Amino acid sequence: MKIQGNNNILLLLCPLLLAAGLEVNGLSYDYSASIECLANPLRPQYGGGIMVNPEFNDGLKGWSSFGNAVIQHRESEGNSFIVAHSRKQPYDSVFQKVHLESDKLYTFSAWIQMSAGSDVSVRAVFKTSTEFIHAGATIAESNCWTMLKGGLTVNASGPAELYFESENTTAEIWFDSISLQPFTQDEWKSHQDQSIEEIRKRRVTIQAVDGQGNPLPNATISIQQKAGGFPFGCAMNNLILSNTAYQNWFTSRFRVTTFENEMKWYSTEPSEGRQDYSVPDAMVRFARQHNIAVRGHNVFWDDPHYQQGWVNSLPKKQLSIDTFGRANNIVKRYKGQLIAWDVVNENLHFNFFESRLGAQASGIMYNWVLKADGETPLFLNEFNTIEDSRDIKSTPKAYIKKLREIRSFPGNFRGRFGIGLESHFITPNIPYIKASIDILATQKVPIWITELDVQSGPNQARYLEQILRELHSHPQVQGIVIWSAWAPQGCYRMCLTDNNFKNLATGNVVDKLLHEWGLRAFDSSSATTDANGFFEASLFHGDYEVNITHPSVTNSSLVHRFNVAPSTSQEPLLLKLSA
Repeated sequence: MKIQGNNNILLLLCPLLLAAGLEVNGLSYDYSASIECLANPLRPQYGGGIMVNPEFNDGLKGWSSFGNAVIQHRESEGNSFIVAHSRKQPYDSVFQKVHLESDKLYTFSAWIQMSAGSDVSVRAVFKTSTEFIHAGATIAESNCWTMLKGGLTVNASGPAELYFESENTTAEIWFDSISLQPFTQDEWKSHQDQSIEEIRKRRVTIQAVDGQGNPLPNATISIQQKAGGFPFGCAMNNLILSNTAYQNWFTSRFRVTTFENEMKWYSTEPSEGRQDYSVPDAMVRFARQHNIAVRGHNVFWDDPHYQQGWVNSLPKKQLSIDTFGRANNIVKRYKGQLIAWDVVNENLHFNFFESRLGAQASGIMYNWVLKADGETPLFLNEFNTIEDSRDIKSTPKAYIKKLREIRSFPGNFRGRFGIGLESHFITPNIPYIKASIDILATQKVPIWITELDVQSGPNQARYLEQILRELHSHPQVQGIVIWSAWAPQGCYRMCLTDNNFKNLATGNVVDKLLHEWGLRAFDSSSATTDANGFFEASLFHGDYEVNITHPSVTNSSLVHRFNVAPSTSQEPLLLKLSA
């Protein structure tokens, strides 16, 4: 924490982490997750929740065969589990009937093992009278147990059947430690509120004293936040360079941005050898002038539909030369000016460069970028990892597998890596979002929400608020960028403002949360110190100004500036200022 002040008042600040003291309604949320394949499964979360016989210590009680599978209770080294074999269809597995309620949020987990063969995706599905809900998926292995963690909500209360799916019908599937835990809306919100208090705020104690160190009771303390500490931003495009109204609307709200298209290869080199960086250069200058941090997006895009015609026509050797040139040129050009690089975009769903240059193309490209700039964090940017539990290509474990492959390429171990989650939502599955980030957090690298939007519809603004509250409250999310660059003909999927820069419903949600979370400067709030000159507050991370006045002190209208920063310390931080 940094403080500036002067003259006749001594300001003593004692920031504390709010590690306890808030009551959570009901059961606490379990953030734990495991990505490793273990010799034995861990105990079920929440003791199994509402599942009957979650550890199979009572044989097959509560469980039946789903489809044509044959199920069997087994034990190994004192551990009981259930096996589905003789499977003919992907859905041939085990099932249990449960009752689900529409006003509850459910977190789900299970431990799974395949009998033999290569790694296989296994999905958990809840069948209701009207829909099939995918609660999550994992890549199961043989000879060890893998955790599947996810979650779900339902549109209508009623009975449901939990079962599992896997395309590999030749292998047995083993199950253990299955948990389904319901939370009420109040419990879930309580968890969010407590998390925000713990990770986005610090407890601050201010003591006003005179120049001799004597406490000043009944001093008036006015506090104003000047800037937020959590990176929250929005995409922009080149139209901002010439539109004053766009500039004013944007710069009054956001402190981080991503350029929608202007840094992409097809924008900077539309024809071979003719590079033009004038537009992104101007946008970087604009951002710097307004104290807005920039994420680099992107060095490469693996989707074949977004390659220039001349890139598509290159033979392998020349493609390798030109891709190296692309990485080297753009990364060195903006070295020291960006806070991140999306190096290979959508690398789980597409493989243009791998198909042309070989299976290690991604690792090589990250290595080129790392050599050109070893300081800027390098992100793998992907969609559907938290948006859609049905997409097997980009499950949290599939994401981690690809990230590990890239990091294991020779020389890449020294790089600073990050996880980028595009987050293009239709209907959000809030418990699944939280569970997916829990899994990704096992990698202990920065996690950013990089392209957040919600499909147009009557619930767009409501869904946006639900998603933003969930993401901001997760301890491992370190930044959020909304994908709503303005254009007169409409935004990519979601606009925040109309063409007169009047907020739409989505923009109102953003403004409300910016104010609520201390991410946009707000009016001063005043309080009075107690008999010993103390005042306490829980403040969001960010930059502040404090004005202290007291009739007994000559020239008592003073302004002190300080920063509230995250800290893992449990000890008070004491700071003094005097004339």
